[in-house]
Amino acid sequence: MKKYATAALLLIVSIVTIPAVPACISGRPEAAPRDMVQLKEYIFSGDAGNREPAFSSEPYMVLDTVSGEVIEVPIRDYVIGAVCAEMPANFGEEALKAQAVAAHTYAERRRLSERCSPTAELRGADFSNDTSIYQGYFTKERAQECFGEKFGENYEKISAAVDEVLPYIITYDEAPIIAAFHSMSPGFTESAENVWGAPVNYLVEVDSRYDLTAPHFREKKEYSVEELRTALESAFPGIILSDNIKKWIEVLNVSDSGTVLTASVGDMTVTGGELRDALGLRSASFEYSADSSGAALTTKGFGHGVGMSQYGANAMASEGKNWREILEHYYPGCTISKITVTK
Repeated sequence: MKKYATAALLLIVSIVTIPAVPACISGRPEAAPRDMVQLKEYIFSGDAGNREPAFSSEPYMVLDTVSGEVIEVPIRDYVIGAVCAEMPANFGEEALKAQAVAAHTYAERRRLSERCSPTAELRGADFSNDTSIYQGYFTKERAQECFGEKFGENYEKISAAVDEVLPYIITYDEAPIIAAFHSMSPGFTESAENVWGAPVNYLVEVDSRYDLTAPHFREKKEYSVEELRTALESAFPGIILSDNIKKWIEVLNVSDSGTVLTASVGDMTVTGGELRDALGLRSASFEYSADSSGAALTTKGFGHGVGMSQYGANAMASEGKNWREILEHYYPGCTISKITVTK
């Protein structure tokens, strides 16, 4: 039987997330982080016994994929815009602060990664505004379009959250982490190794049973026989499907967190992530059922499941947890570092 290699092993694109569907954003494709390896260069200030990460105060350079222009975006404006794009404004303030630190960490890691190994397509930028590859980001004008009459209230709330935590990022071994996040887990977050094929010490399984009460935690997607056949044959060329639709998809291996690791699809073996992409599922934690009239896949959670659960963060905030406690829970073993900004 033909086996499809896990896309994560390619490690060819930057970290991409599924947000909690704020404003105008919906689910996006996901792939493995481009920079899962340790950064080769990192700049520090201070003596050897009391070092702090030192970062440039220069604006981020963002490639506009429509105009082809590289735009300068001040750090504060970028982090505000990223939170606007990636988390609903009605989430708790501490959850918004946690998202801001994660977004800032993402941007700093991307900037350092580009210094170490530039991506030719970025034309000198740190990242682009292509949300199929990079973290979401709204300009102030775009946020105004999405928030509508609540723009003033929402933008002020998010800006205040960002201002309180802007000096902080999340580090591991004195380097900014891969700040993966997703909308909601199946009840436990997933390890990077299971999703992307490479272990990351701080992207491991974490209890997130807060997600069980999140809206649309469990969703069913139904297909007619022909719809499912067309989708599978399109995604997996050359596949052979039997006459028994009940046998078209069979789950083979499931992780402790509930992610389908491998499944048989007709005469092929694929990963849960590949099947999720093929059928446009909300997550790779799913159950399959079928009869002569069609089939259904029932998913739990939304997103790749690695790192911080946004709905979990919001639930923790509602219980009185602060942004530090949220980040320490979802990124175990990491440090919240106050950075020294230099020109």
